[in-house]
Amino acid sequence: MYTIGLDYGTNTVRALVVRVSDGAEQGTFVFAYPHGESGIILDPRDPELARQHPTDYLLGAKEAVRGATADALKNDPNFAMEKVIGVGVDTTGSTPLPVDVNGRALAENPAFASDPNAMAWLWKDHTSALKAVAITEAAKVSHPEYLAKCGGAYSSEWFWSKMWQCAEAAPETAAAIAGWIECADWIPAILTGTEKTPFRGICAAGHKAMYHTDWGGYPAKDFLASLHPELGRWREALDASPAAVAINQKAGGLTPEWAEKLGLKAGTPVAVGAFDAHLGAVGSGIGVGALVKIMGTSTCDIMVAPLSQNLPDVPGLCGIVPESVLPGFYGLEAGQSAVGDLFNWWVSQFGGKRTHEELTAAAAQLQPGESGLIALDWNNGNRTVLVDQRLTGLIVGQTLASTPEEIYRTLIEATAFGARMIVERLEEYDVRVEQVIACGGIADKSSLAMQIYADIFNRPMRTSRSSQTCALGSAIAAAVVGGAYPDALTAQRYMAHLNETDYQPDPAAVSVYEELFTLYKDLHDAFGIASWQGSLSHIMKNLIDIRDRVRG
Repeated sequence: MYTIGLDYGTNTVRALVVRVSDGAEQGTFVFAYPHGESGIILDPRDPELARQHPTDYLLGAKEAVRGATADALKNDPNFAMEKVIGVGVDTTGSTPLPVDVNGRALAENPAFASDPNAMAWLWKDHTSALKAVAITEAAKVSHPEYLAKCGGAYSSEWFWSKMWQCAEAAPETAAAIAGWIECADWIPAILTGTEKTPFRGICAAGHKAMYHTDWGGYPAKDFLASLHPELGRWREALDASPAAVAINQKAGGLTPEWAEKLGLKAGTPVAVGAFDAHLGAVGSGIGVGALVKIMGTSTCDIMVAPLSQNLPDVPGLCGIVPESVLPGFYGLEAGQSAVGDLFNWWVSQFGGKRTHEELTAAAAQLQPGESGLIALDWNNGNRTVLVDQRLTGLIVGQTLASTPEEIYRTLIEATAFGARMIVERLEEYDVRVEQVIACGGIADKSSLAMQIYADIFNRPMRTSRSSQTCALGSAIAAAVVGGAYPDALTAQRYMAHLNETDYQPDPAAVSVYEELFTLYKDLHDAFGIASWQGSLSHIMKNLIDIRDRVRG
């Protein structure tokens, strides 16, 4: 038996054909979104805008599945299309999509096909930063319980802030929108013909839309309507959907139309969708005490805890949501808004003709602290722990001798320092991080980044055996709804694997990074916390002292 995982990323969608018995990956295919710049609709007048055309998602499903199954037929003599027992879907998020009364994407209507406001509002769209602040302030007054479950502050990366921005910035488009749906929910609904009354995944609803059983689901209509009348109308439309559910539930079966497009059997079960990071954690074999870092354009950090555990509300987290990752467990999410994007920015804008590989090789020759540099990794805002998308990046310590490879390494170190801030916040609230598992493109390709993270964390770093853990996690969900395994934990034991080797911290590097981390925290608090008081006059001179000592 086989399953297919569909992984909708920021620039591409990939399909993965997985053998259910052991998790062997037998076929894969990557489809690049044709619209926009690398699949993203941009606006040169507004650097915060990032949208995607939903027709790319539909074309991508067909092309990716057809390509992956053709690859599997070539690689595995035992594979056959009729042996596919389930399909799973993960997407970026929060990436809400405006739809019409029939649940179809508004941008599929020719009248709105070129309107960015009618397209999917990609996770990295931060046009709603001020709306997120306003939601936070309003909830503090009337519904502080909403904020307690999502880290104490609402984000411009999330569901309601994007919708409010649309209502205010594009009222004519907003008037034509019947409702909104996360892409993680919309794609399974389209595949199964349930788009008028789609299942909503608890992953997206709980972490990004303030959904919780404590107050009966989504936030109250009167609260949202007090922000903007359209929010109240769109909130009412959500009542047509069933209660939010976990990935062990079926969204439905493939319609005959989609079965023909994909070359699969009609009625093949499709799992309820979730975000890429959450299913990437499943594909990495997440368990209690394990922090899984899904490292791509941004980074998401995922942990789980038993529902029987009395967890505190952790400020700055993107929520603690029952069953958002694994059924039977709380899901905890944190993350950073720019990691791979940060490295790509440096290479594309300032690397000259040097590639990532060339800069990595040069940066690997440097010792910790040798450059005399330190950076804040906020070029796309701060997701955790400050939850402030209006923060920006910073590099301190530059001289006329600073080189591109020194800054490249400094940016890697900055993301690792930011990741350690997340670990310290978790442990401050008694959520113990016993092991760290990395997956995604950076974990797969950059041994330098993994060693730097191990040194800055002062913990071993393990990596997933799969280079496509998000798609693998979706395939694991598909194996559960397809009946191969009774639950996700059992499926993980057979289908998710880690590499045998790990990255061990180097004591000499750890010692230098402890000094640098202290300086990073000073910068983090000075620029990120309004109530901070102190001096930064020591930063540059301390960096020089560390640099000179390391260079001998």
